[in-house]
Amino acid sequence: MTTATMERAFLARPGLAVAPDLLGCVLRHTTPEGTVAVRLTEVEAYQGSEDPGSHAFRGPTPRNEVMFGPAGHLYVYFTYGMHFCANVVCDVEGTATAVLLRGGEVIQGAPLAATRRLSARSPRDYARGPARLVSALGLGRSDNGADLCSSSSATQLLPAADAVDPSSVRTGPRVGVSGPGGDGVSFPWRFWLDGEATVSPYRPHVPKRRK
Repeated sequence: MTTATMERAFLARPGLAVAPDLLGCVLRHTTPEGTVAVRLTEVEAYQGSEDPGSHAFRGPTPRNEVMFGPAGHLYVYFTYGMHFCANVVCDVEGTATAVLLRGGEVIQGAPLAATRRLSARSPRDYARGPARLVSALGLGRSDNGADLCSSSSATQLLPAADAVDPSSVRTGPRVGVSGPGGDGVSFPWRFWLDGEATVSPYRPHVPKRRK
């Protein structure tokens, strides 16, 4: 595994360009317990003020302020009162575009990841899904804003060790996010590596029924 962190310029591009290029890259997190690293196999792009599905669609808030900062930082948020999810901030400062890390393969620290994911049926499930990925890595609220491009950071983004075959990259609707038509088809901004067991199952957006 390479030890050099990702160049910030690689991430200072539109999220839709960065997202597929993150496939095969590695997110590594070190805690007093040890180090866990995940090779990314599934991601989703979010386009700030242009994207109704983005946390930044209505502008900056204390919750999403990291998204408006420079590229190369980690945006961690709490969802459904249960889980944390993690995103890589992209593009130029102020655009608030980011890429949600949806799934990956644990390639370092599998025994430690297993202790954090006791409900996992097999190693493929350690980081299969955005909340599981964060849990396996041991990330939490205190990691919000971490500089992924710093060699001294506990959380680092590393380039892919091997080039990804472009023909293996697939794209489709984001999970649980609707589009103008209510089906998410207008936003086919989920990217994944074909044939990877760690890619999470697709679940379409289900509108809430009014009582």
